[in-house]
Amino acid sequence: MKRIPLVWQIVAGLLLGVLVGWYLNNHPLYQQWVSAEILKPLGDIFIRMMKMVVVPIVFCCMILGIAGGGDNTSFGRMGAKAMAYFFAITSLAIVLGLCLANLFEPGVGTDISGMTTATVALKTEPSKGALVIVQNIVPDNIFVALTEAKLLSILFFSVLLGMALNALPRERSAPVITVVQGLSDAMFKVVSFVMVYAPIGVFGMIGATVATFGFASLLPLLKLIAVVYLALVMFALVVLGGICYWLGENIFALIRYFRDELILAFSSAASAAVMPQLMNKLEAYGVPRRIVSFVVPVGYAFNLDGASIFLGVATLFVAQLYGIDLSLSQQVLLVVTMVLTSKGAAGVPGFAIIILSATLASAGLPLEGVALIAGIFRIIDSGTTTLNVLGNAIAPLVIARWEKVELVRNVPEKTGQPG
Repeated sequence: MKRIPLVWQIVAGLLLGVLVGWYLNNHPLYQQWVSAEILKPLGDIFIRMMKMVVVPIVFCCMILGIAGGGDNTSFGRMGAKAMAYFFAITSLAIVLGLCLANLFEPGVGTDISGMTTATVALKTEPSKGALVIVQNIVPDNIFVALTEAKLLSILFFSVLLGMALNALPRERSAPVITVVQGLSDAMFKVVSFVMVYAPIGVFGMIGATVATFGFASLLPLLKLIAVVYLALVMFALVVLGGICYWLGENIFALIRYFRDELILAFSSAASAAVMPQLMNKLEAYGVPRRIVSFVVPVGYAFNLDGASIFLGVATLFVAQLYGIDLSLSQQVLLVVTMVLTSKGAAGVPGFAIIILSATLASAGLPLEGVALIAGIFRIIDSGTTTLNVLGNAIAPLVIARWEKVELVRNVPEKTGQPG
């Protein structure tokens, strides 16, 4: 028999998880035990396995992306272009979220007195200066940073190490680069093993979510979910679609090409789970490894289109919920704040809630609103994570165009090569 493609295995796991979760939610006798002892562990095993390989992949790919080029000057030029693009595109995402939140007012008319709000413990810290933020990025122990998966610290050290290898004579740096390349290839092979488990992990995560919250709990906040998803779709089709048109690409063809990664991102709400496959497919599409190895890992820290849209909508939602009117100047200040607070978010489930709490604290808005959003955030997080992945799939194509790189595609016909 012909092997069922991974994408359909994941879809089957997703649908079966919804069905099992719905049944348990309506038959609560065993719901708590099955969710806690079976479904949630099945999902957590998958997330842990993916997080297990993401740090070494980011570490190796960043070093190879810099040292493999052999030129610190070209790396600096490419890095400046990438950061300029990331800040511009995420700022646009935040502005779109704010505009739609102003237009549809998802928080107006929502009665919060009848809602059950979970207790959310939020750690708020005083605002920090730019030098203190940079100080926190620089690791005092790279092994601790690797152990704690501090993405920005890992990127910082990897950049320095890659530049140092570039500065060494080739005969001395070549053995190190060979070892790093071998480790990178091995990690990608480990990912292929882990992906065999992906449908089971997706089944467990979705099943536990639906079993715990059901569908009825979403109704009071349905308008917020609808506005966020409208903004996500508009951004994907209009903004990213326009960028693809400028590149001579077709956004729908690219979505089809990356469909496996997008479906997995939606079902797992963990963008880190698809980084290795995303990088492999971009290389197969013709983007040079030195661009992919640099742009994708940095994009996971700085290019969070979906999370940026969520910040814009959710911040105004909380303000509207408590009847707080924000002026245009205050919203402009919010854009600046969110552009800064959204940078460096890890590609793990739920991190946008922490960013939201920091944004609300800096704006002086009630942090209690986070508790309401936290209850339904898993549904929103699926959409924002999917857009994050799509944005980071397109970013290397943009940088390749700016670098005047001709794409030499190596995509088999069965993968659905974009037009």
